[in-house]
This record gives sequence, C-alpha cells and structure tokens, in this order.
Amino acid sequence: MPQTFDVIVIGAGAAGMMCAALAGQRGRRVLLIDHAAQLAEKIRISGGGRCNFTNLRVGAEHYLSRNPHFVRSALARYGSREFIELVDRHGIAWHEREHGQLFCDDSAQQIIDMLRRECEDGGVHWAMPLAVEAIERAQEDAERFAVHTARGTFACHSLVIATGGLSIPKIGASPFGYKVAEQFGLPMVAPRPALVPLTLPPETLARLAPLAGASFEVEAHCNGGRFREAALITHRGLSGPAILQISSYWQAQAYEGGQWDAVALDLLPGEHAAAWLAAHARERTLLPNLLAERLPRRFAQAWCELHGWNRPLNQFSNPELASVAASLAAWSLTPSGTQGYAKAEVTLGGVDTRALSSRTMEATACPGLYFVGEVMDVTGHLGGYNFQWAWSSGYAAAQYA
Repeated sequence: MPQTFDVIVIGAGAAGMMCAALAGQRGRRVLLIDHAAQLAEKIRISGGGRCNFTNLRVGAEHYLSRNPHFVRSALARYGSREFIELVDRHGIAWHEREHGQLFCDDSAQQIIDMLRRECEDGGVHWAMPLAVEAIERAQEDAERFAVHTARGTFACHSLVIATGGLSIPKIGASPFGYKVAEQFGLPMVAPRPALVPLTLPPETLARLAPLAGASFEVEAHCNGGRFREAALITHRGLSGPAILQISSYWQAQAYEGGQWDAVALDLLPGEHAAAWLAAHARERTLLPNLLAERLPRRFAQAWCELHGWNRPLNQFSNPELASVAASLAAWSLTPSGTQGYAKAEVTLGGVDTRALSSRTMEATACPGLYFVGEVMDVTGHLGGYNFQWAWSSGYAAAQYA
C-alpha cells in the first residue's frame, strides 16, 4: 500500500516550500518532494546572495502573461506586506534599494531557513533528494494521484506542481512541470528565456566593438515595455537591468511575421533630445564632448564615430541635427536572440493560466492538480516580483489543496 498524504508538493523551491508550509499549518498532511540534493539553490544565489525577496510596489502591471488579469486575485490576498510581516516575525533584517526592491541585510540563506522552519511548524514531511518517476491517477480511487519514486509510491488527494521553469539549468531546472501539465491535458504557452541578456548579429557586434564594456542609463522600450535603468554593451550584445527587463517583452513577440523586433534605447532619458541639441546648435563644441556631459566620455566618442558625427555642432545642418536627435531618443538595435536559459533569471511562458483557477491555482479540467510559481505562464519584472509571485501563488494554492 502506498503512503497516503493529503497534499504532495513536487518542488522545494520558493513557491513549493511556501505552499507546503501553509497547507501543513492549516492541518493538512503534506509531503514535499524534490530531486535536488541542495535545498532552494535559486533562492540562495539570488540577489547576489542576499535575495531580492519582494518589492514594495507590487501590482498586476509588473507581470507578463497571456492572461494578464490572472495574478490579481492571488496578489490581493497575499502581497508584499504579508510576506514582509513573515520576514519580520523571523527577525530577518532587510533593506530597500532602488525601485522598491527589498533585500536581506545578511544572506539569502535566511529566507531558506525561514521557509524550512515554517515547513517544520506545519509538520511537513520531506523526501529529498528524490526524483519522481511517474504520476498517474490512482487506480483504486480516481480522486487520488499516485506519485511513483525509487522509494515507492505515494498517494494524495491534492498534487501541487512547483518545479519551476527552465532557467539556470546548472542548478537543476527541468521541463518536469510542463510534462505533467501536458500529461493531464493542460495547454501550454511556449517557454522562452526571460530577464536575459540579448545577443546581436555579428555585423552589428563588429560595428559596436569600440563600445564594448560601456555602461550608461537608458530608457529601453519594445512591444509596450519601457524601463529606465542601466544598460551595458558586451562582446555578445546587450545586458544590464534595462535590457534584462525589456528582454521579456522582446521575447514575448520575437520573430513575429518573419522578422525580429528592434529594441529602442533612449540615450538621454528624461531629456528632449531635439530641444537640447537646438540649444547648443551654434556652438563650436564637438558633439562627442557635448554628449559626454550626459554619457560616458568613451561611449560618446565611439558612438559619434560610429555614425560619422565627430565634428562641432555648428557644422551640422538642421536635418542632420534632427537625425542625431532621433538616434539619441531611439537608438534602434535588432537582437538576434538571447544568451539562453543558462543566463536567464526566469522563464517566460509555461502552463497556460487560462486553464487554472486564479483563486486556487487548481486546473479546472483536472480537480486536485495545482500549479504554483514559475511553472505557470506568469513572468514578473526584475526586482523581487517573481519571488512575490512564488509567495502569492503558493499561499493561494495552500488554502485549497
């Protein structure tokens, strides 16, 4: 006879531990299974080792999904305030950085330890490391699931899939959750790397070689996304927070209609480029020197040389100044791809949320089967939003599983 639990959670990451702990604390008998030997590696390495665990400003507008309103219910019931209260209750010191991002003062390990203690408070049973070999409906009871492993079979009424996406495969990412969804007939949104550096084609890289290593503030925009943060030109393409943010929007629509979308970079964010140049149009100042007031000098020099604009401002015609202004306001670069899941922080796409209840995270066509966290087609912006989705979706499922 298989060991029977009320709830089995597969995946002991952020969403899985959150769900298991809260389900256990409401009296459910819970088993938490994970194939990894090291607990919650993605939490441990996040935020430079200090875990950007949430954001002070969390709303549906910070998430991408084919079903954009799906996140509202879970975020409203368990938001950043509730998670901060949990962190405070465990005596974890934290601090705020730019854009409302919250980090541990000490170490991401504190968040892992906190979740482990919450699981202990809920009497959660652990099976780790343990790979799941197969899942099926239990033959003796169609309302139960049978989870087959090398240690035998476990049965449950509620099965929660918290196995994440495909990002960072070196710490154990796998398509396991997607395969479970497909097995039980749930639709998928094709997964892609997100919050990831973008690559540029060889001919563009050759032109931009003098700019490699330059970092500067931009406002990046593409397909409705717009982010004002730092960008970095690398030997492979584009990186930095602004690029990671816009990569999700670029990926969401990439290669539509047989051509790649361009990413536009406003090199003078907050400045009206045409008016700014017009105010200096009669000066003998070299354009690179003027741009160096707002941009790194090496970048300003190389960028002007790239465009053939390395001369005094009073030698530019009005149409030429208009071209300079247009390029400063929207320097257009067309990526050829991304650096892939190895460099991606999260996965775009996943289990189609239109097949899930936004209140419970349960598959509407398969009662008792739940999905939480990154495995779903919910992708947050950079800045603690993806961890908050793990907490919020884990909480929602735990109330019903």
